[in-house]
Amino acid sequence: MKVALTGGTGLVGLFLADAARAAGHDVTLLSRNPPPGGMHYDLLGEVPDLTGHDALIHAAFQHAPGRYRGGEGTDPEGFLAANRDGSLRLFAAARQAGVARALFLSTRAVYGDHPAGTVLTEELELRPDTLYGQMKADVEQGLAALSSPTFSTASLRATGVYGPGPNHKWTDLFRNFHAGRAIPPRVATEVHGDDLAAAALLLLEAPTTGLAFNISDLTLDLHDLLAEVARLTGCTTPLPPRADAAKVSAMDCTRLRALGWRPGGWPLLRASLPAMLG
Repeated sequence: MKVALTGGTGLVGLFLADAARAAGHDVTLLSRNPPPGGMHYDLLGEVPDLTGHDALIHAAFQHAPGRYRGGEGTDPEGFLAANRDGSLRLFAAARQAGVARALFLSTRAVYGDHPAGTVLTEELELRPDTLYGQMKADVEQGLAALSSPTFSTASLRATGVYGPGPNHKWTDLFRNFHAGRAIPPRVATEVHGDDLAAAALLLLEAPTTGLAFNISDLTLDLHDLLAEVARLTGCTTPLPPRADAAKVSAMDCTRLRALGWRPGGWPLLRASLPAMLG
């Protein structure tokens, strides 16, 4: 399969690109600074001609550095022009070019302000309470509206993504822990980048027209994560207190699991930590 991939040089995109290539797919990276064989692409610019591609995975996201929620910074109009309008323009162009399948990397933020502890299923009403979540919900709905017998679409609602890579999500956390700084308590849901990439490849093959899929694995307390870090490194910084896991709204992933997706859980987390610790 010939796959066009946006955002392929970012943390999540690197997992997607590596997995697609390992599975034997021919990957074209769409980027503002494309490598040899890639295509120039900017969310605010013209869409390159995707004729000849079988599938599109859209993971690009323009945002203020280091921020997803709140990623609009001081320019909400520009944020929407790039991420909402630019994404929908990309999907429409892909359909026009004869691309058969399109996958959008969405987020759990589309669920928004459901009460703490709610089990999040794909059938729940979307109630985004941030511009980030609203933008993703708008793109999901616009993409689903483009679905047709010849253009199969899906959205992957991801929780926090972890895994080895340059400036991975826990880089500062681990640095502060080793420096002896107090770490505030926190518990949240996480999924490994390899597991997300495996799900994305499944959705390029499955009958998914217009559907959204939750993807999440661990409900992870920083107390437990840093206990593993301490075990590996001998760090003696006190562990943070446990947070209240009952307040976490975990995502139900039954729909994705029905396709055969199986995440790596704690064994994959433990196996990844040495590389993440450098």
